[in-house]
Amino acid sequence: MQSHVLTIIGAAEIDPAIVASIASEAAALAGAMFGVAPTRRTLSPGRAEEVYVTPTADANANDFVEAAREVAGDAPVDLAVLSNVYRRKKLLIADMDSTIIGQECLDELADFAGLKAEISAVTERAMRGELQFEEALRARVAKLKGLAADALDRTYAERISLTTGAAALTGTMRAHGAMTILASGGFTFFTGRVAAASGFERNVANVIEISDGLLTGTVREPIFGREGKAETMRASCAELGLSPDDALAVGDGANDLGMIEAAGLGVAFRAKPAVALAADARVDNGDLTSLLYLQGYTDEEIVEW
Repeated sequence: MQSHVLTIIGAAEIDPAIVASIASEAAALAGAMFGVAPTRRTLSPGRAEEVYVTPTADANANDFVEAAREVAGDAPVDLAVLSNVYRRKKLLIADMDSTIIGQECLDELADFAGLKAEISAVTERAMRGELQFEEALRARVAKLKGLAADALDRTYAERISLTTGAAALTGTMRAHGAMTILASGGFTFFTGRVAAASGFERNVANVIEISDGLLTGTVREPIFGREGKAETMRASCAELGLSPDDALAVGDGANDLGMIEAAGLGVAFRAKPAVALAADARVDNGDLTSLLYLQGYTDEEIVEW
């Protein structure tokens, strides 16, 4: 068995010939770099391909993926070279905002108070790691004091949508025995609804406090953030008798770094720069089915929740 695999995943709108061409060139490149003809496999015709390789002392996996990126040029594809061991994960732990859904719930909620631009600016800085997450959350929620609680319902109903591939990600992993957990620095009001809609078995997040039909401007303590997400992953692995190597963690912001760095497969999904640098793989062009292709699933194995 070859020790590593290069996965090439194209954006949904990509010309199908491009992915196949990149895979063909990458396979030739692997043969030249490692001296052994690689194995190639199609996961999704025109969308996702794999090239299996065994790096050598003279040419490592990082050298190969960088060379493959040069082959890909500016084509809208995502590339990752990963170990060919522990590929199919038994635990999925995922961030919600800007990952499983396409929005930031708090920013959308703030719009009902006329504060979206102001709150969004703080959210962006927090997700980049420029602000301490807990303090940034408290400060943003405080500005919403007195907002009618029905704005929560309106935010979910009118603003929130699942990212393409979310239900396929959970459906496929659950069908193959994995536990799925939605872990958010946002609010349980949204995670419960998003988990039900997208197929997550468990969800954990913060509680936004309400009194007499109005937001109080406070979040129940202690705040669930970066360490809470990492601890949820560790505790879930222990509960299920798994190693962190069996876990896939995905997110986009600084408060996801703990779980992304600790998981066997940490994925940065359309992420902030610091997260992209720390992750094992980054998805900038594909949708959430990319996380299945990274595990070696084919289109025939993918099922919707």
